[in-house]
Amino acid sequence: MDINQIKYFINLAETLNFTEAARLSGVSQPSLTKSIRRLEEELEGPLLYRDGKDSRLTALGREIQVEFMRIDHRLMNVRELALNSVRGRKRVLSLGVAPTIAPAAFSAFIQHIMSQLPDMELNVHTLATNEGAAEVLSGKYDACILPTAPKENFKLAIQHLFQERYLLAFAKGHPLGEFDVIPAEKLAEEQFVDRLSCEFHSQIVAHFMDRDVLMYPRFSAEREDWVQQIVASSDAVCIMPERSCTVAGIDARPVENMDIARDVVLVAVSGNGTPAELRQILGMAAKFEW
Repeated sequence: MDINQIKYFINLAETLNFTEAARLSGVSQPSLTKSIRRLEEELEGPLLYRDGKDSRLTALGREIQVEFMRIDHRLMNVRELALNSVRGRKRVLSLGVAPTIAPAAFSAFIQHIMSQLPDMELNVHTLATNEGAAEVLSGKYDACILPTAPKENFKLAIQHLFQERYLLAFAKGHPLGEFDVIPAEKLAEEQFVDRLSCEFHSQIVAHFMDRDVLMYPRFSAEREDWVQQIVASSDAVCIMPERSCTVAGIDARPVENMDIARDVVLVAVSGNGTPAELRQILGMAAKFEW
């Protein structure tokens, strides 16, 4: 097994197309195919199911993909360290953030990181709905900010950041703004906007169903900005985390007897292999006044 085989297989696993993978790898298709077959022989098992023009990863292939992505990430770190040393380049860390987490709560913390680590560059990426701690373990991201803590894993460092309640959100000037705490039965009278990407969607629905409060969505969306814009510009309401507002003109109140909250965490790979800058960031997060 060599470094080229690792890169070839990563490209093939991402494209599931030998021609495209060969193009991305900068080799001919026969060369890539031969390299993948040698890899399968060495690992003593098929990595792909081949069905005419269609290909898909086997169970072994999926496991190898994760391990190879981790190796590739480490190799990139080695190259980056060399460039940092030889050319004085900045250290670059990639941070995945769940799409339901708003930036307002993190602006001061990011500024603190930038002031304390002037030689580091931080790239922020939006996680897909099904992404999380696995992307840290695979090496796709150096760290992730998640709305709930993943299962305990000795390979992960999990730093709690803050807890935020789920509140009823509505436009400023809405009649519900007269309440300090919204009576649950009032919600049945309102036009409801459904946040399809909400991590606690089923718990929230169950909470109101247990109290015979049925809210029928008039509008649903996965995108937070769409949901918030509709709420801010109409009489509609939605349930959202208290620190998640990014659109001006939205107010929020707690709902009577609704004690649903989420714990926002920072997740990275644990151990000495973690970049020193990332270990510093975890330490800063632990001491930061959220």
